Amino acid sequence: MNALDPGFLAHALTVAQRAADAADAVVLPRFLARDFAVETKPDATPVTEADRAAEAAIRRIVREAFPDHALYGEEEGRDGDGDLLWLVDPIDGTKSFVRGYPMFSTQVALMHAGELVLGVSSAPAYGERAWAVRGAGAFLRERDGATRALRVADTSDFGPASAISTGNLKTLAASPPRWNAYGELVRRVGRIRGYGDFLHYHLLARGAIDLVIESDLNILDIAPLVVIVREAGGVFTDLDGAAIGLDTRSALAGTPALHARALRVFASAVD
Repeated sequence: MNALDPGFLAHALTVAQRAADAADAVVLPRFLARDFAVETKPDATPVTEADRAAEAAIRRIVREAFPDHALYGEEEGRDGDGDLLWLVDPIDGTKSFVRGYPMFSTQVALMHAGELVLGVSSAPAYGERAWAVRGAGAFLRERDGATRALRVADTSDFGPASAISTGNLKTLAASPPRWNAYGELVRRVGRIRGYGDFLHYHLLARGAIDLVIESDLNILDIAPLVVIVREAGGVFTDLDGAAIGLDTRSALAGTPALHARALRVFASAVD
């Protein structure tokens, strides 16, 4: 079966949903009970037993279904080669998890020949899960179990009703021209928020905010969210307008009109 055949993608989505279910079953009870130990990785970020156990559960399910696919996880790295690569972050937002607030999620995505084609973003403590398959739309299951299609807002210009959300901006802040460009956007927009992690991408896909800006991330933080935002009608690139790939380190996602306007503002900033 062709890797982009609708039948294959439907099966892959079922596997991704099962993997997210398994991760939720590991992560949520530990979060609610505050029952986990915390270690510090060499990059100074935290990791818990829940991260490792959730990734192991995801790997087991993906491996059983697709033993020949490659898999790249936050905790265990990459194994396998080929055009089909699963991207897994068992707890994206471990700092939130550790500190006891629900802004964390399990991220599972599938990439084919460098293109993201499927994604599941599950936030059990927050009470929702979003997913999308290339060409088949994006969907959200809310806390009450209701499922609805996602669509970005039709916001076409900055103004009193528009809203931007940001994540980590350390690298952006280190570039005075780009920081000034960001400041120009802040002056033009109606509201500026910092929802972060999975949440501002879910809000963008459901039409609640209009633009997301981040300058310090990796592909595992955003892989499924790229598919979800795009299938909801949004545009998702890095801050230079480049396509999202394994080496991506920044994000600019938004409604088509505001993404284009913000990209022009950042493009005008020269170090």
